[in-house]
Amino acid sequence: LVLNQPIARQGEKPAPSAGRTQRRANSPVEWPCSMLDVGKWPVFALLPPEELRLIRQACVYGSAANEALYVTVNDEVFALGTNCSGCLGLGDVQSTIEPRRIDILCGKKIVSLSYGTGPHLLSPHTDGEVFAWGHNGYSQLGNGTTNHGLIPALVSTNLLNKKVMEVACGSHHTIALTTDGEVFAWGYNNSGQVGSGSTANQPTPRRVSSCLQNKVVVNIGCGQLCSMAVLDNGEIYGWGYNCNGQLGLGNNGNQQTPCRIAALQGASIIQVACGYAHTLALTDEGMVYSWGANSYGQLGTGNKSNQALPTLINTEKERMVEVAACHTSHTSAARTQSGQVMMWGQCRSQAVASPHLTHFSSTDDVFACFATPAVTWHLLTVDGDDYLTVAQSLKREFDSPEISDLKFMVDGKSIHVHKALLKIRCEHFRALLNDSDEAAIEIHQFSYLVYRAFLEYLYTDAINLPPEDAIGLLDLATYYREARLKRLCQETIKRGIAEDNAVKLLSAAVKYEARDLEEFCFKFCVNHLTAVTQTQAFTDMDHELLKNFISKASRYGAFKN
Repeated sequence: LVLNQPIARQGEKPAPSAGRTQRRANSPVEWPCSMLDVGKWPVFALLPPEELRLIRQACVYGSAANEALYVTVNDEVFALGTNCSGCLGLGDVQSTIEPRRIDILCGKKIVSLSYGTGPHLLSPHTDGEVFAWGHNGYSQLGNGTTNHGLIPALVSTNLLNKKVMEVACGSHHTIALTTDGEVFAWGYNNSGQVGSGSTANQPTPRRVSSCLQNKVVVNIGCGQLCSMAVLDNGEIYGWGYNCNGQLGLGNNGNQQTPCRIAALQGASIIQVACGYAHTLALTDEGMVYSWGANSYGQLGTGNKSNQALPTLINTEKERMVEVAACHTSHTSAARTQSGQVMMWGQCRSQAVASPHLTHFSSTDDVFACFATPAVTWHLLTVDGDDYLTVAQSLKREFDSPEISDLKFMVDGKSIHVHKALLKIRCEHFRALLNDSDEAAIEIHQFSYLVYRAFLEYLYTDAINLPPEDAIGLLDLATYYREARLKRLCQETIKRGIAEDNAVKLLSAAVKYEARDLEEFCFKFCVNHLTAVTQTQAFTDMDHELLKNFISKASRYGAFKN
């Protein structure tokens, strides 16, 4: 059977949700989803295996990494540890070596969690509410008092009609990012870290305006006594304590309101991570800049000299996709596009002054094994490998000839699949295979690489394809009317954008009506306008596309002085 014509795809039906079950703590319940591997953190060592298998999210914090919070598959929330300042949220200050449930947070769907060194904790939830508890000597809980919070309480002042999507804590101050791109701050303010224009402590949330007014923030971070914000246009701002140059402004003066890091004007920042007194920033091209304190080599520059201006780190031309740091330590880490993890800075009391390639698969492992204290730098959500889930079993059987009942022939190569799974997963194949008893199907329209990636996606829900090859898969997704695959292709392509291919990707996005990718590529081209316009691809750009690009870029303000 030769296949080269598309079949109309019907609307996708949402998968039925698994029924939630109730359980008691430590009861042996099996659950068909990936669990979190927390074995590298000693605070979890006494938990029985049946309890560990239920953990879906976790955070380790405290001055000695002796406190922890975790969320189970049932959305129950538990805490254990020394409970300094009531930071476990259990209603008392009693330490506990066994997990105790935090009733008020159960079922709340925590999306992130951040902690200060008091410690105090903030947790936003999927509904946009944010809860706070723990140390409150400087009003870092945002409730207008200095009384410690023994149980999680809703942060309401000025946030009731806002949806908080991310929080970041310094030593004793807090900043929160809303879905509208606004930043609110409160707590300790001796160095201007709440961005209010003074050094008076801020007892309740207050919007950080000044030069952030009418701008959209997409990412935030906190050092011990400073705050950082990344804008949707790639600009980055800092405020607060700056005696080590951690604001990247080229001086060592504290800043009481947000100030743009002018030295990064030519770069488009997409993520910021703050250490104790140093800062890391990741660009949309996968480059990493660092600045601030460097006595442990945490800037990765090969020396121990502080830097008041952003310095590009040599990562052997590997594209980075994540940077990691924590305000409680002098440790830095980053993950490459190929999945390799590098670390530098204070690593088990050793000073590592240049990025060191590790055997880890996650930046989380760096902080578990080498940071002091060994706390988590964000809320953990790593999958475990205790057993094969349904999804893992299907993934293992992809392109396995042993029990397959159909093969596709593409470019002279075979891909072994299962008719039943294809009919379940794709309306295109449901219609095609119901009318065919063929054991082999030839494909001529797409390459082997692209079609194999498509079939593998049906088994795994993921794209196993380099960004530069995903354009062909985007073509297939458009042709077969696979909306979700089309979205995943766009996200994959974004990770591979660079100045020399941005125009090509923009053209592909327009051709395949990939609106989100088109907007992303357009913004990238505008942010790197000089370099992009000097490429051959820009010279060869389709006349109509060029005309539309210039018109839109002009409205965007790209040609203003």
